[in-house]
Amino acid sequence: MSNKMTRRVFTRKSAVTVGLAGTAVTAASGARVRGANDSIRLGFIGVANRGGQLMDAFLTHDDARIVALCDVDQRAFAKSRSKVNGEVDLEHDFRKLLDRKDIDAVVIASPDHWHAIQTVMACDAQKDVYVEKPLSITVHEGRRMVEAARRNQRVVQVGTHRRSSPLYAELAGRVQADRYGKISVSRAYRLSNMYPEGIGKKGPERPPAELDWDMWLGPRPWQPYQETIAPYRFRWWQLFSSQMANWGVHYLDAIRWCTGELAPSSVCAMGGSFAVDDDRTVPDTLEATFQFASGRIAVFGQYEASGNPIFPSGEIEMRGTRGTVYVNANSFKVVPERGGQFQDRTPRMEPEEMSDKGGNAALTALHARNFLDCMRSREKPNADLETGHRSTTFSLLANISLSVGQRLEWDPQQERFTNSEEANQLLHYEYRKPWKLG
Repeated sequence: MSNKMTRRVFTRKSAVTVGLAGTAVTAASGARVRGANDSIRLGFIGVANRGGQLMDAFLTHDDARIVALCDVDQRAFAKSRSKVNGEVDLEHDFRKLLDRKDIDAVVIASPDHWHAIQTVMACDAQKDVYVEKPLSITVHEGRRMVEAARRNQRVVQVGTHRRSSPLYAELAGRVQADRYGKISVSRAYRLSNMYPEGIGKKGPERPPAELDWDMWLGPRPWQPYQETIAPYRFRWWQLFSSQMANWGVHYLDAIRWCTGELAPSSVCAMGGSFAVDDDRTVPDTLEATFQFASGRIAVFGQYEASGNPIFPSGEIEMRGTRGTVYVNANSFKVVPERGGQFQDRTPRMEPEEMSDKGGNAALTALHARNFLDCMRSREKPNADLETGHRSTTFSLLANISLSVGQRLEWDPQQERFTNSEEANQLLHYEYRKPWKLG
């Protein structure tokens, strides 16, 4: 497969999307009817780091107009405001964006523990939503987010941007057609040698004057400000995020898509802080194994005390009986299998390679484009909420398994563990007042 063929796949998908762009929105949807040339007016909640990257992605599209930005840290506004030449309103409280009638959709890139509340409230305010991954902190939150979107007939795109990749779409079709034989093992890793100091150590202190620390904490219990939590290092604190979810959801979502799986039947995670001495409350070394009723396993490893590559190439490995796939954001390579013990040693297939231009930034722009098109058509986007919820659940189950120190059996229909009531107690938590889901 060549770049040219990849572009044909993308062009074909784009033609379908553009064909839907002029479709009228039903009255029941609560959204205004838009023509193909109308601007879609966006408000951004959380504009530091990933929020700024999402602004770049949406600004590549002429029909997207950013009208308001919201952040609890005033320091985040300077750079983000310059992206739109200062012609934008600034808000401190996200609820003010949701109250505005001149905003069609919100883009949520706040810390993970805020995603559920803000998405549910946005849906109830009749806004469409683009929400970053990981979708939620708890499984209960994710299901409530899905219910809110369906109840309000909202278009919600989750930021697992590989779902808008023509290359991954091609690969998923090939894997599900058994081109590479039975995939029995898939693997992916987060690799970063953070030894010895990691995120550092800092004691409690007065928060910066520009930061509303109480609002930043939101539904989580109050605790003193620490520099090793905000603005970005919250991803190493279990209360606010986890690296299992931050990185694992991308790769596990792609594995789930390619292999056609809905959910694991069991999960077992092991790990701890074995080498890095810092303020983190998540492991520096972790490995989670997910088993599926269909007869395969997926492995995600978080190695933050060593950074050397695991694979000869790529970020995900899928091991089939005919060939092994190594895939990254813009290419994949298939290494033929040979028979092992007692088997014919003849290669079982020809080598394959496929590539496409662009990397993660280009995929994010494609993902934004799909969201904007689906706002017009009212079709489900590539990473619909149910899709994002199911993929995020993988990481949340692994975190729970690690917490209780147990292999857990999972019922994907009831979304409960069948062998541990202790684990079921961790499917949600009590919010700090006055915050609630809807």
